[in-house]
Amino acid sequence: MKLVTYRINHTASSLGFIEDNMIVDAEKLGHLKQSPLPNNMLDFIDLGENGIKQAVQLLNTATKEELEECSIPVANATLLAPIPRPRKNIFGIGLNYTEHVAESARSLDTSKDLPQQPVIFSKPTTAVTGPETDIIHNQKVTQQLDYEVELAVILGKGGKNIAKENALDCVYGYTIINDISARDCRRAGQWIVSKGQDTFAPMGPVLVTKDEIKDPHNLNLSLKLNGVEKQNSNTKFMLFNINDLIHDLSTVFTLETGDIIATGTPAGVGAGRTPQEFMWPGDVVEATVEGIGTLKNTIVDSESL
Repeated sequence: MKLVTYRINHTASSLGFIEDNMIVDAEKLGHLKQSPLPNNMLDFIDLGENGIKQAVQLLNTATKEELEECSIPVANATLLAPIPRPRKNIFGIGLNYTEHVAESARSLDTSKDLPQQPVIFSKPTTAVTGPETDIIHNQKVTQQLDYEVELAVILGKGGKNIAKENALDCVYGYTIINDISARDCRRAGQWIVSKGQDTFAPMGPVLVTKDEIKDPHNLNLSLKLNGVEKQNSNTKFMLFNINDLIHDLSTVFTLETGDIIATGTPAGVGAGRTPQEFMWPGDVVEATVEGIGTLKNTIVDSESL
């Protein structure tokens, strides 16, 4: 299934299912079929696979008239981040593609050696923004605003010390995160100021349940800046795959339902280019992951807000 969080005009956000370029409102569908469904993404994820099965059954048994009653065209809605306010910080993974390790060593003074364990940081929940929204560039804080297309994993189950062979059983679905980074805001090697500013975690446009992604370790991902391709790779080139990441994270943190893992970016970031190419107000950035879609955002000056 393709799941969205959306709103119409200035109404409260709702959970929806994408069907033939239409959004079927989950709560309204459940009400019509006398089989209640939640109206927000996290509550729906909490239902696990049973929630997905229930939703599929309701969609498959709904009449044309019932679907029309609880649906609107995607074009008439505003899509938000699939999880507009996560329950806790997003887990970020740094230096998880070989060529990105090399370019970071050249331009950002990181080690040229491949990491022996996943490099973990976090992005605050307040960094999350949705598709077609603005990324705020505060030029008093940074002159090196950069992009990073990433496959994001949403967990449907958590735990401690999760075995690698069981790790994908914990996955609920996938989305896109553009890991926006202020390269000149690292502090004594710490990344959270660089990675965690407001709007630095665009997410979306949809959450795709794992049954629709045949192999998450073989997905093309790319990024365009002002229509020009800057990144192009495949998740098969991750140093630590999703199984590795879930296992490693669960050895030091208790993972929980709804947790989000941004799995790292390939080479081609602005800081790694010669000359370096950073983003400025007016720029449009588009992050694409196969099977999920394209996440598009515009850079704006903080002074204009």
